[in-house]
Amino acid sequence: MTQTAVDQTQPVRLTQHVKAGGCASKLAPGSLSAVLSALPRQSDPNLLVGFDTSDDAGVYRIAPGLALVQTIDFFTPLVDDPFTFGQIAATNALSDVYAMGGRPLSALAVVCFPQEADLGILEQIMRGGLAKMEEAHCTVVGGHSVRDAEMKFGYAVTGTIDPAHVYTNAAAQPGDKLVLTKPIGTGVITTALKQGKAEPAWVENAIRWMTTLNGAAAAMAAAGRGVHAMTDITGFGLMGHGREMALGSGVALEIETTSVPLIPGALEAVRLGAIPGGLLANREFAECMVGDAPGSTIPDEVRTLLYDPQTAGGLLISVAAGNASTLTGALRAAGVPAAEIGWVRAARSKDDHGPAIVLR
Repeated sequence: MTQTAVDQTQPVRLTQHVKAGGCASKLAPGSLSAVLSALPRQSDPNLLVGFDTSDDAGVYRIAPGLALVQTIDFFTPLVDDPFTFGQIAATNALSDVYAMGGRPLSALAVVCFPQEADLGILEQIMRGGLAKMEEAHCTVVGGHSVRDAEMKFGYAVTGTIDPAHVYTNAAAQPGDKLVLTKPIGTGVITTALKQGKAEPAWVENAIRWMTTLNGAAAAMAAAGRGVHAMTDITGFGLMGHGREMALGSGVALEIETTSVPLIPGALEAVRLGAIPGGLLANREFAECMVGDAPGSTIPDEVRTLLYDPQTAGGLLISVAAGNASTLTGALRAAGVPAAEIGWVRAARSKDDHGPAIVLR
């Protein structure tokens, strides 16, 4: 079913009513990690993937050969149009299921909305979300709402997955190539929008990628193409999620910074000072584990974007080197702008205190 946004009688700039937008509004990764690491591990044998591994979603076995994959994601507006905000929120929530190799099945809406705000805005947000859920063949079965001074929207999504074919962020293997399926830069561009500095073309490009489902990319990655590990690049940025993959897999990642695709306008947004607070938090969390290869010269703007918090970002895929070009070619043929951005090298020894990510 095709739906389009309904014109508002009085345009409302949603980004002007929140302190931070999208995944940039989330808790700093260091703060979250400190809390989660203090919690006890659960001993249920059917819990195949829990919160202790920093994966994108949880996986719970309900029968031989069948498991549920579950996630929840919601945040504040990062664009001004309510319908588009709903689309982005749905795309982002669905992405965690795709990143595990699952198929979305049902969803519950999560709504935080100001008591006195125009309910027509909420209707458009929910219409946008529903449109994307229908595109993903995921049924919205209900939800929950609370009054909140800052509006927030998203979904708890449940999908199904074969327990024997779960993709985590902790199985990258030395020699693998790293493939990224979307360009980065949504955080700085939407911050520039909030600050009134963004060019319309920058925002249009960012919205295009934030409303593109990762379903097709995930399906191709899972189709017997030598994929070992997978994660989506969202609020912690490329370096934050790359850090989790490196540490979880016991390897180091090497990134060719000139190969990392950037959304047009992202570099300009950085130069204009459109730096979201989430980017600074990501840098504080991950930069201690990132180093430069000898002789490398990396522009400051590019280095900054590597920590940019993405909303509904692409998949980072660790794939066997012999399969990388085939996978990348298939993704590009399907309209996914996949790029090989680096590789995985051997695990560090206990005495090796070098970086988990090396930039070139």
